[in-house]
Parts: sequence; structure tokens; C-alpha cells
Amino acid sequence: MNNMPEVKIGIVAVSRDCFPEELSVNRRKALVEAYKKKYNEDDIYECPICIVESEIHMVEALEDIKKAGCNALCVYLGNFGPEIAETLLAKHFDGPKMFIAAAEETSKDGGLIQGRGDAYCGMLNASYNLNLRNVKAYIPEYPVGTAEECADMIHEFLPIARAVYGLNNLKIISFGPRPLNFLACNAPIKQLYNLNVEIEENSELDLFEAFNKHEGDKRIPEIVKEMEIELGEGNEKPEILEKLAQYELTLLDWIEEHKGYRKYVTVAAKCWPAFQTQFGFVPCYVNSRLAAKGIPVSCEVDIYGALSEFIGTVVSQDVVTLLDINNTVPYDIYNEDIKDKFDYTATDVFMGFHCGNTAVCKLTSHEMKYQMIMARTLPEEVTQGTLEGDIIPGDITFFRIQSTADSKLRAYIANGEVLPVPTRSFGGIGIFAISEMARFYRHVLIEKNFPHHGAVTFGHFGKPLFEVFKYIGVPVEEIYFNRPKGMLYPTENPFK
Repeated sequence: MNNMPEVKIGIVAVSRDCFPEELSVNRRKALVEAYKKKYNEDDIYECPICIVESEIHMVEALEDIKKAGCNALCVYLGNFGPEIAETLLAKHFDGPKMFIAAAEETSKDGGLIQGRGDAYCGMLNASYNLNLRNVKAYIPEYPVGTAEECADMIHEFLPIARAVYGLNNLKIISFGPRPLNFLACNAPIKQLYNLNVEIEENSELDLFEAFNKHEGDKRIPEIVKEMEIELGEGNEKPEILEKLAQYELTLLDWIEEHKGYRKYVTVAAKCWPAFQTQFGFVPCYVNSRLAAKGIPVSCEVDIYGALSEFIGTVVSQDVVTLLDINNTVPYDIYNEDIKDKFDYTATDVFMGFHCGNTAVCKLTSHEMKYQMIMARTLPEEVTQGTLEGDIIPGDITFFRIQSTADSKLRAYIANGEVLPVPTRSFGGIGIFAISEMARFYRHVLIEKNFPHHGAVTFGHFGKPLFEVFKYIGVPVEEIYFNRPKGMLYPTENPFK
């Protein structure tokens, strides 16, 4: 299945009737030309209708961009703009929308007389009227620019629009309940409905029944072959592949049969403690394979972890993973491999770990193994199915969106990196470095009651993630980040 939203942005230029309409028309044409010259022209559609102060023209433009298959909207103020018609357009468009405005081009040849558009002023009225109508819209940090600058703004809107559109068409499928002693992963689902996300909660017995019905499925040998090719020399548990293939088919069939009217799906699945003894394996490797297919599967029935992973997948258009913010880096590793080689203190670094759910493509090397922690209390043969290896070095973003116990939304975002340093450990694991991590750990992760799971994108995506969280309604004061040195947290002791 295609689990990645695609966005086509309809660009609609607006014009106020006391300003020359050709200002908006010509500036729209220049904007579209600039975008096509620099980016993929399939991302956008140029609406030929130029709106004046007319609700009729607004309806015509709305019908035109819908007919063109647009699922996102860019309202472009080529001049001052009609504050009523332009905000009605945004109100009645069912999808993510943004507002940008044209800068003045020149003072020569009367450019600031008949050629002055005053969109700088019009943007103020547009934002005021959006608020009056309770319409959410993305407005860039500085939303007024030349054709080339506005083209860049539209391109930056793409990942935000994909995420918002994706969430409006998402179903989370969970198999629970959450494991004992993992209350941190349990949160009210009310906020999912507020985000327009559907959720289907199932028993793990439902999953077990479906798994048993897939025994002997004719497609299993084909999936086993795929796994053998992917694992290569890392296939240390070939005897377990048939069951893993059976489980993968179970999940994929469940998704197809249960996604209903929703276009996109993510899964929050059970993985212990009874899973191993009843299914006879652990599902980590299958979870990693589905993540690589664009269908994130969170561990330990972490519903908001699955939501976070989906957002990260859509924004980055790449494979994500879900990791425990797990353990400190021993001083011997820090002193030997990090100190004086990287600009991080000993408390800026930590290890991100999970049993084996990180995809092959995000590991420096990989081995199919058994789950060492579980095998301390269970027979080793029922804990097979983890994918172990060090996580690839490079830029990452650690983030999460979460509902609090009293059903309020909050989130955190921290850009960082995985260091090219061997972990000397087990599982899917890496040495992560985030500037001022110790303060962030204490005054955000601990103090704001975030659970131990964090989603990881491979690359720096803090900027679009911040805008996504704002757009979908996370209060700005509840979007946290790792504050730089000298910028105190509200509860941080200034005398230390």
C-alpha cells in the first residue's frame, strides 16, 4: 500500500478591487515560473482565476482547484487583497493552507505609484480575519517576499502540508493493552479525535487469532525470500523467518481490511510479555520492515509513539525509528572516542536503544538475533526476531507528540546527531549527541512527564516539525526544545 501522502498545492492569487488586478496576475505568474524553475512543477497548480472582492469569484476558484486535484492551498496576496473573500476561501477549503504576500519589486518607472501593491499591509488584515473565522493557516516566519522567496516558502510548506493532510486521513491500529509497568506509554485518546485521527483498538487475542489463520499462507515463501536477501550474512536465525513472514502478512492484511475510509495507517503493537510465549518469537524485525515500507509500527502499544513516527515519516519522506532514551555513555567511551573529537560534553551524549525495530537501511551493520533482556527470564528460542546493529551516524531529530494524563497536547523537538562511535552494546542502538541534553533531560523530558520513547528522523527536521505541531493545535508554550546555554528554563536554578 502507498502510505505516504502526496500534496498538490493550488496557488490562488487574490486582489482588492481598488488595486490594479494585473499586479496579482503578473506576480502570480512570476511566482509559478520561479517555483517551476527551482522545484518540481507537479507540486503546484496555478489557478487562473484572480479573486477580487467577490464571494462568487471565491467559489469559482475553490471549485477550480478542487477539480485540479489540489489537496493544499496557497493564498497569494499579489496586492492588498480582499480580506473577506480570501479568508472565506481558506475557510471553505478542506485541507492545509498557507498565506504569503508579494514584496514590492522596484521604485523605478513609477513602480511605487501604480505598481505598489501594499500586500505587506494586507497580510495583517488577512491574519486578523483568519483569527475571526477560527481558520488555521500556515504563515511563514516572514511571509512577504519576491517571486523566488515566495517559491521557497511554498516549498517549505510541502512537508507541513503532507503531515497535516496525512493526519486528517490517518487511522492508528493498536493491539493491546500496554505491557505491565509501562504506564508512561498510556495516554488518553481524546486528543487523537481532536487531531481528526481515527483509532481502532484491538485485543492481542484478535491479533493472535488472525496470525493463526495465516498459517500455511501461500505468500509466506516469497516473504521469507525477501527477508533472506535483506538480511544476507546477518541472517543468524533462519529458523524463525517463516513465522516472521506469517506475522508480517497478518499485519499487512489487517491494515488493508481495517483501514476503512482512511487513506493512511500506522500501528501500535504488543511485543511483550506474553507475546513471545504465545507467538513463539518477537516482532521487532517485522516492525522494522514495515517502517521501511512507510508504515511505522511502534513497540509496547505506544499509540502516541506511532503518531509521532507517522508525522516524522511524512515530514522527512524517509524511514524513522522509535527508541528509548536509554542509558548514559560510560566515561571510558567518552574519553576515548568523543572528548576532544566532538564538541559535546559527557552529559550531552546518551544512547538511544530499542530491541531491534530499526530498519536495515538505518544500521551500519545488522544481525538477526534473540532479545537478550527477555531471554533473562524466558527460553531464548521464543525471543528470536530482533534486528541488532549500531545506528548509522549523521544528523537526526529526536521528537515526540504526547497527550498528558489530563488530555492536553504537548511536544518536544531536538536536533542532534548520531556519532560515528561504536556502542559496544546490543540491540538497535546508537550514541546520540544533543547540545545541552542534560538540561533538556531534566527540565523538559522529566519535568513535563514525557515517556521514555522518542521518535527519530534521520536528518534535521526541527523547523517543519515545529510548524506542524503549531498548525495542528499544540500550544506554542507546550512545544519544547533544547535551550542553548544562557537561555534558562523557567524552573532552572540560575545560581548553579
